[in-house]
Amino acid sequence: MRAITQQEFGGPEVLTVVDAPEPHTLPTEVLVRVKAIGLNPLETRLRAGEFPVKLPFTLGWDISGVVEKAPHTWRLRPGDEVFGMPLFPRMASGYAELVSAPALHLAHKPAALSHVEAAALPSVGLTAWQGLVDLADVTAGDRVLVHGGGGGVGHVAIQIAKALGAHVMTTASGSKREFVEELGADEVIDYTAVDFAEAARDIDVVLDTIGGHTVKRSIAVLRPGGHLLTAVEDDDPELAARCEAAGMRFSGIVVDPDPVGLRGLVELVEQDKLRVHVQETFPFERVGDAHRALESGHLQGKLVLTV
Repeated sequence: MRAITQQEFGGPEVLTVVDAPEPHTLPTEVLVRVKAIGLNPLETRLRAGEFPVKLPFTLGWDISGVVEKAPHTWRLRPGDEVFGMPLFPRMASGYAELVSAPALHLAHKPAALSHVEAAALPSVGLTAWQGLVDLADVTAGDRVLVHGGGGGVGHVAIQIAKALGAHVMTTASGSKREFVEELGADEVIDYTAVDFAEAARDIDVVLDTIGGHTVKRSIAVLRPGGHLLTAVEDDDPELAARCEAAGMRFSGIVVDPDPVGLRGLVELVEQDKLRVHVQETFPFERVGDAHRALESGHLQGKLVLTV
């Protein structure tokens, strides 16, 4: 099979397509013939050497494809179309034509999604789901502010919050206003023209995908007892202490391959309450170009590799 590996840390040029042996499957795992691979900003940081990962390695977690081999269980069978985010944060070696994955970390691909769309959903979808559903328990009537509503996590979070019955505000550039309104945002704050801290008040839940000054200043827009969620500054004890001192709740979102959440995303897709936007696709061989686009920032939705 073909896989994308790297022998050294560095820029996108270190990513190389090679011939690799077929992965071995354990008794609870299935072998997936990959059709599409979703890309995430974390992968550019791993590639560059920001985290201690033993070389050589193959990046990638978000996959969609067809089960090629499966154990004799009721979960999945050869020929099933599946998608998921297996093994995270352990290496899943998703940038490959074949991936071995725990059956519990995958779900049947909704018929309404192409493989490209399905590959774009797991990481961002589960991040938003685990934040809004599991940690914040958003319910009808809550006021939710999503920072970065036009991005990967943000554009899914808007739709999940709306499906839960929340009043949704989001920060986004003016060029993305129409996009986020189509997703269901009730109010759009153009951060290039308006200070969100002046425009938003009495918010029950803030979901941050930006970090830095944005997440720190978000404490002020929460109502007493409100909940600050962040997928960026998840391990910031000072921020957590500031929230607690102000009488707010703080949660850092560290996404995991939750099968319950994955099925929840499937149900929303099947109810026509959730769609995933793919800005651009790249063929497998152009992974370097895909990483350059990923690092350019200000994306609308997701980028995907096709196999």
